[in-house]
Amino acid sequence: MAHAHDDTSSPMTNPDPSPSAQDEDDADGSPSCVMVFNASDPSGAGGLAADITAIASVGAHALPVVTGAYARDTTEVFDHFAFDEEAVGEQARTILEDAPVQVFKVGFVGSPEAISAIAEIAADYADVPVIAYMPNLSWWDEGQIDLYLDAFRELMLPQTTVLVGNHSTLWRWLLPDWPGDRSPTARDIAKAASELGVPYTLVTGIPLPEQFIDNVLATPQAVLGSEKFERFEAVFSGAGDTLSAALAALVASGTDLAAAASEALAYLDRCLDAGFRPGMGNVVPDRLFWAQPEGDDNESLTEEEAQALQVFDMPAHDTKH
Repeated sequence: MAHAHDDTSSPMTNPDPSPSAQDEDDADGSPSCVMVFNASDPSGAGGLAADITAIASVGAHALPVVTGAYARDTTEVFDHFAFDEEAVGEQARTILEDAPVQVFKVGFVGSPEAISAIAEIAADYADVPVIAYMPNLSWWDEGQIDLYLDAFRELMLPQTTVLVGNHSTLWRWLLPDWPGDRSPTARDIAKAASELGVPYTLVTGIPLPEQFIDNVLATPQAVLGSEKFERFEAVFSGAGDTLSAALAALVASGTDLAAAASEALAYLDRCLDAGFRPGMGNVVPDRLFWAQPEGDDNESLTEEEAQALQVFDMPAHDTKH
C-alpha cells in the first residue's frame, strides 16, 4: 500500500535514558513515563490523542500536558486556541513532583510563551531527553508562524535531543537559503539542526524514485539508520505525532536510539497501512491496529465462552468497572 506520509519525522532520544529512573522502572515492572506537551485535537488524528494512543500502544505511559486546542476536522486546521504559559507550566511541574519522567515529547504548543515555559522545564530536568516534533504550520497566520519558529529555534532546539520532522518542513525552516537545484540531504538538515544545539535529527518523507520515500536518522557526521517505504496514495493526518510519540516511548523504555527509530518507523508504517477514515476528510493512522480482530472468531467459541463474552454487550449503565 502506498503512503503519502504527512509531516512526520524525526526520532530518538538520548541513547542512554536516565539510568536511575530506568532502574526503578525495571524493578517494579511499571511502564516508563513520557511527558507530552501538545494540543487537544478533536478529530483524534494528531495532538494529544495521537500521543496517548501511540505511547500506550508501544508500552509506555503518557503524562499529557494540554497546551491548547485545535478547531479542526479530518481535512484541515481552522484555528488554534493556546493556553497561557502559567497553565502549561503548572500542569507539568505538578506531576513532575510526583512521577519520574524518562522522556519529554514536544509537539505543537501554540505560542512562543509556552515554548519558553517548556524549555525552562527541560533545562531544569536536563538529564531527561527531549524529542521535539515540528509539524507543517502552513494553516496558521504567517506572522504567528515566524514568531513561533523563531522561539522554537532559540529556546527549544538547544534543549532538544532528537528533532523529528518532514523533509520539506525542516528544509524550509532550517535551510531557507539553500542554494542550487539539489535538495538537502538528511545530513545537511542534521548539520543545520546541530548548529542550533540538536545532536540527532530524524528526517521523514524524503522523496525517492519509483514512489518510495526514505526516513533517515542522522547527525552531521553520519547516517545512523534509514528506512525506505513505499509511498501511500492516501493523505494522512497525524502521522508525525504518531511517529514522534512512538519514538519517545521506545527511548523511554530503554531502546537505543537507532533501534528505536527503526522500530518507531515500522510501527508508523503498520498504523498507516491499517489507517481509516472517521470522517469525510483524510485518513487517520490506526495506532491500535494490533488490537483489531482479524476475522470472526466467535464461530470457534464454545457455548460457555460465548455466554461469558455477552457481558460486553450490556448497556453502559448496567456495567461496573
